[in-house]
Amino acid sequence: MTDRSTDEISFRTAGHGAFAMFTRPKALNALTLGMIRAYAPTLAAWAKDPNVRHVVQWGEGGKAFCAGGDVRAVCEAGLSAKRGGKADPLVRDFFFEEYRLNRQLARFPKPIVSLVDGICMGGGVGLSVHGRYRVATERSLFAMPESAIGLFPDVGGTFFLPRLPGRVGVFLGLTGERLKAADMLHLGLATHYVESAKLPELIAALESESAEAALSRFAADPGPAPIAHLQKQIDRCFAAGTVEGILSALDAEASEWAGKIAGRLRKMSPTSLKVSLAQLERGGALSIEDALRLEFRLVRRFMAGDDFYEGIRAVLIDKDNAPRWNPATLAEVNAAAVDRHFAPLADGDELTFVD
Repeated sequence: MTDRSTDEISFRTAGHGAFAMFTRPKALNALTLGMIRAYAPTLAAWAKDPNVRHVVQWGEGGKAFCAGGDVRAVCEAGLSAKRGGKADPLVRDFFFEEYRLNRQLARFPKPIVSLVDGICMGGGVGLSVHGRYRVATERSLFAMPESAIGLFPDVGGTFFLPRLPGRVGVFLGLTGERLKAADMLHLGLATHYVESAKLPELIAALESESAEAALSRFAADPGPAPIAHLQKQIDRCFAAGTVEGILSALDAEASEWAGKIAGRLRKMSPTSLKVSLAQLERGGALSIEDALRLEFRLVRRFMAGDDFYEGIRAVLIDKDNAPRWNPATLAEVNAAAVDRHFAPLADGDELTFVD
């Protein structure tokens, strides 16, 4: 097999295992288009290699598995295109190829073992959650924080979030709530817990043992899951079919937790919240392929709008955390505006898959 390792992602095979390491520790291993283009053909080759029984992936540096997609680069390309009136292919290609990689991971014919040590958000969730095994550690931090930057929970969030217990998926998708290992394991976002210090031993074991045997031998107990005690409140407050209804339910709850969550939602993009809720309500009935096709429609609409760029400015560039959303209120985002995000793309450039 041709070695497609780059300075952003490295590959090797040893024994029964194939190993991928994300090597952008200073950028918290954020996913770039170059990484995607190196990884996708490598995975395809490993799928056909009879010597490869499983794939193991992790992030270099110990701080992050992958903190998300390189949305700042996408934002800069999109803004440049808006100012110049000429499309930048990065804006379209990044999401097109990222979503295809998400599907490739979901349909991979062999076990994928993700060592989720450190931050795993957004695009990093898309790399890990679709594989068979997800290993959390005491340093794991999971979130889908897209609504805070004027986007929506993508990378297959349409598919996996509605399949979480009760209304937890809606809660996570709208609020960007951060979870640690015990909660990840409780919800099925992680399949095993292993102490971070033991990961090098686990990686070595995965060269000679089956994924199942090695994980069983190293797995430990992360302790009780705090989110289990919030399940009834989450189900009660996030049962409403509208964002306004959810906020009313949180206000009526009159608890410290509900007040904190309501305050967080009121700071987020009204368009993101309403589109995300509609997305998650539809996702439970969709296949992974149809979920990703829907997300590609949504992301093209968001890239043509304003809130994503404003969210990136407020959170990642100026860091004033004072975004000026357009529209600014939930009342201004009517049902027709939401529905337009889900309509077929006018240019016919829909997401397709190649087997």
